[in-house]
Amino acid sequence: MKKRMVKKTLSLSTVLALMLSIASSTVVAGAQDDPLLTTIIVDQLEIRDDEDENPFVLEGQGWIGKDLKKLWIKTDAERTDNKTEELEIQVLYSQAVATYWDFQLGLRKDFKPTPDRNWAVIGFQGLAPYFFEVDTALFVGESGRTALRLEAEYELLFTQRLILTPDFEINFYGQNDESIGVGSGLSNVEVGLRLRYEIRREFAPYIGINWSKKFGNTADFSRMESVDVSDTQLVMGVRAWF
Repeated sequence: MKKRMVKKTLSLSTVLALMLSIASSTVVAGAQDDPLLTTIIVDQLEIRDDEDENPFVLEGQGWIGKDLKKLWIKTDAERTDNKTEELEIQVLYSQAVATYWDFQLGLRKDFKPTPDRNWAVIGFQGLAPYFFEVDTALFVGESGRTALRLEAEYELLFTQRLILTPDFEINFYGQNDESIGVGSGLSNVEVGLRLRYEIRREFAPYIGINWSKKFGNTADFSRMESVDVSDTQLVMGVRAWF
């Protein structure tokens, strides 16, 4: 009888140990399925050829988080003659709401041009049909200011390393803001075409062309300051991610 009890006790101990081992392995595996990750993407780091000046442009974004929830930081800057002409930074909480689509909510700060502006941000970022990468956002600022931005790009692969990327950006504003040269309605459109060669997937120099045009009251404000309302520039730069 004692021998049977010992055998039963040993069997029960073995089963419990096995169950604990499986549970432990499951927890570890579950933790590894959704790890904390970070990514930094430099979309454009380039010099633009202009008749009078050669602006230096940086557009980039990065995130830290897990598969469904992330913290995004986006930046857009332009310097001319060692002077920062434009500087915008967004800090956004991102939540996946569908396959390839994220809902984003956060803040935007325009440091340049002055006076600076603060905005709340509501937007969506993701991959549309036919593999168009889309980033759209509604901005709500102080004193009843509103703005809407739509960005999209597409990658056309000639080879696994040689890639042509057309992209465009459209900005709308709800009211005139003459102090920074922005008018209500359709404000400006920017269209680019860049051909890059991926030396590695993480590093790709490129050349291209960039066209921009201002419309409506924004164009009128520029004319008042003797600033061109349309511009076409050759560009040369690097795209990278880490």
